[in-house]
Amino acid sequence: MRRLGLTLFTAATLLGSLAAAEAADRFITVQSTTSTQNSGLFEAILPTFTAKTGIEVRVVAVGTGQAIKNAANGDGDVLFVHAKAAEQKFVAEGGGVERFDVMYNDFVIVGPTTDPAQVAGGKDAIAALRAIAAAGAAFASRGDDSGTDKKEKSLWKAAGIDQAKASGGWYRETGSGMGATLNTAVGMDAYALTDRATWIAFKNRGDHAIVVEGDPTLFNQYGVILVSPTRHPHVKAADGQAFVDWLLSDEGQAAINAYQIDGQQLFYANAGT
Repeated sequence: MRRLGLTLFTAATLLGSLAAAEAADRFITVQSTTSTQNSGLFEAILPTFTAKTGIEVRVVAVGTGQAIKNAANGDGDVLFVHAKAAEQKFVAEGGGVERFDVMYNDFVIVGPTTDPAQVAGGKDAIAALRAIAAAGAAFASRGDDSGTDKKEKSLWKAAGIDQAKASGGWYRETGSGMGATLNTAVGMDAYALTDRATWIAFKNRGDHAIVVEGDPTLFNQYGVILVSPTRHPHVKAADGQAFVDWLLSDEGQAAINAYQIDGQQLFYANAGT
């Protein structure tokens, strides 16, 4: 009888360990941008989702272009980025199920307080870029096909400037994420385009400050997409959809709105609007 009791105890312990291991292995992979990671947003909101569902979220934070490529290759369950046209193309080509708006903020141009291009206080991003180019003032670009890089390139095009011709001169492409590019900008007294959330969270500002903001063309929308389980059968569709649904829910939207640094809200939830 004692041996039977020990056997039952051992079996129960083993089953408990297996259940715990299974729970620990319940996770999804989210391909996302450096801005959502570097801003601290995920660190702030993901524990709430995990506590509610038991699903761990593992984030791969890269530029939007790379995140989309990764998702297209099936290296993720959810895509959470900020380049709407590219996201819509991803869905249209069968890479994702459906795209949803989640939140927004804006881009800003930052630069040294010496302001060699004399653009500080402006609200016209295109005019500012023209002035920077005319002055030959240093400009640090990510150059990594990220959402920010796509926006910056579209602004140069709208300004009628072929900034690539100045590559290696006043125009410097870092090929790096937003934080590293901002560090470069500060180090070389250069201007840069950045999303506001990363700038708020960025600590190594030196004598840099926002010089241009408030232009409607600097609007920055984020979207979320479940990677297609039809194209990639290994995608964890149920758990991935649970994350998408939570982000779009009242609870997820409230968590996004609640995230602040030094009293400043970094993202504004707008699912369903």
